Amino acid sequence: MPKKKPLNHHEKKLRKAGYRLIAGVDEAGKGSWAGPLVAAAVILDEENIPENIFDSKMLSAKQREEAFVQITKKSVSWSIHLVPASKIDEQGIQKADLEALTLAVKKLHIKPQAVLVDAFKITYGNRPVISIIDGDALERSIGAASIIAKVVRDRLMSSEIHHAHPKYEFATHKGYGTSLHRRLLLKHGPCPEHRKSFSPIKDILEKKSAKPKRKPAPRKRRVAKSKRKRK
Repeated sequence: MPKKKPLNHHEKKLRKAGYRLIAGVDEAGKGSWAGPLVAAAVILDEENIPENIFDSKMLSAKQREEAFVQITKKSVSWSIHLVPASKIDEQGIQKADLEALTLAVKKLHIKPQAVLVDAFKITYGNRPVISIIDGDALERSIGAASIIAKVVRDRLMSSEIHHAHPKYEFATHKGYGTSLHRRLLLKHGPCPEHRKSFSPIKDILEKKSAKPKRKPAPRKRRVAKSKRKRK
């Protein structure tokens, strides 16, 4: 377990100003080659904060699963929003990300008074929204959201998506750009879960669609005639 806990600087300032329902927002799978983008929003109960909330990247899969149970059990409200690969290709990852983060907040059954979001600036009515670089490591509410998003996405990649397309071994790499994933892509080509606007998927599709170059016809060798006449 990481030793350095979130400082919660922005959360403390908001609570001091009288805000109680503070939503943390984050996403998982933004840079993945395949599978959905998953955004999550969490409002923690300040009287019943789960232990060991950290940035999901700092935890093992087992630790994330344990934290997920505690967060979903003890939080005031939590929600997720998924964006499939096809929509990411249609909108572009930046627009899809912003929309997912915003909709995750809107899906909370209890409306937050303030929002803390990792890196991106979103809008939520006239309520204060604070964008924080590395927010998942600095604010526990964002860290909690990162855990929810990561666990939900990993479960999807390891179960439904893996079983639908077993030859890509999504349960192993979760759709991220590993050497194994690259080898399987080159062997089988993309499936419907692959983001076709991303490299190397885009590169593979372009190579497949390119017309093969015609080999030039072999040149006939000309035999030089002797200038001298045979006697």
